Amino acid sequence: MMKLIGSDAEPIEVLLVEDSPGDVRLTREAFKDAKVHINLHVAADGIEAMAFLGCKGEYADVPRPDLILLDLNLPKKDGREVLEEIKNTPALKSIPVVILTTSDSEEDILRSYRLHANCYITKPVGLDGFLKVVHSIDSFWLSVVKLPKEARA
Repeated sequence: MMKLIGSDAEPIEVLLVEDSPGDVRLTREAFKDAKVHINLHVAADGIEAMAFLGCKGEYADVPRPDLILLDLNLPKKDGREVLEEIKNTPALKSIPVVILTTSDSEEDILRSYRLHANCYITKPVGLDGFLKVVHSIDSFWLSVVKLPKEARA
């Protein structure tokens, strides 16, 4: 079943995997202006992200994300490992993963796409640039793209 965008549509569930409180705050603020209803969930590291995605412990009743925004440079479990695990897990691999990171390393870009990232965005340094990036994610991934809506396996 596809998620429909509109006034009576279900909210879009977004998992932001980000360890920077400042970037989390900016992302929340930028999504507040979204044209669609978004439930933004946050995981501060790779271990927490995988617990959320696996509905483990305190995350037993969380919804399946429709979209994942993933930083590569995370504590405890690196974002590259998280991406690989997501894309190698049948119940998770259809969730689009947008890499949103400070790294503009060609090696990171290539590795992310080889691990089946759906998009790679390098975070701009300035506030205005960062807000533009989040707005572009909103306008494309949350307003234009049809996201798969699957039940948890």
